[in-house]
Amino acid sequence: MTGTAAPRMRGGPLPSALPHDTITHVELTWVEKKIEYWIRFGREAHEQILDRRRRVVSFRPNTVFAFVRWAANDFGTIISRIDIVRAVEPGEPYQTLPFVRPGGEILLRIDGWPKVEDVLRHVDAIEAVGIEADAVSPEHWRHVHNRMAAGHQPRTYTLDQHRAVLLRRRTWS
Repeated sequence: MTGTAAPRMRGGPLPSALPHDTITHVELTWVEKKIEYWIRFGREAHEQILDRRRRVVSFRPNTVFAFVRWAANDFGTIISRIDIVRAVEPGEPYQTLPFVRPGGEILLRIDGWPKVEDVLRHVDAIEAVGIEADAVSPEHWRHVHNRMAAGHQPRTYTLDQHRAVLLRRRTWS
């Protein structure tokens, strides 16, 4: 799951007008009640509208973002998924994801709508105390992933925890 990204699921490369240097691109699609791919949080560096249903958003290296995918057919939901991803630096190893080029470091991966809703509620709770979700410690997103995979509730991300993360980041700079 690491290395060079596979071609887009529909085939073909991303549009050539996109900046390619160090940026991670995510293709978003919105067809009401059929395909709904969106970004829940993350600071976009660039956006390109491809048509009225598709756009590509881009993220700088080390930006954390949440990519939510939901799709259905005539019989019901066929995919519900949230990935919290860190955009990688050039030359850094990464994991591939559909619609994300080249890929990124997956901090959290949850499938199934009830669990996806739990993650979205967790994000809402973090933002309710005044913390930007993309500034949360990557270790916390891994913790949420691991706890949910084990069928347990993740611990709450607190302001004290966040202050400690910010102090640690300052000492690394």
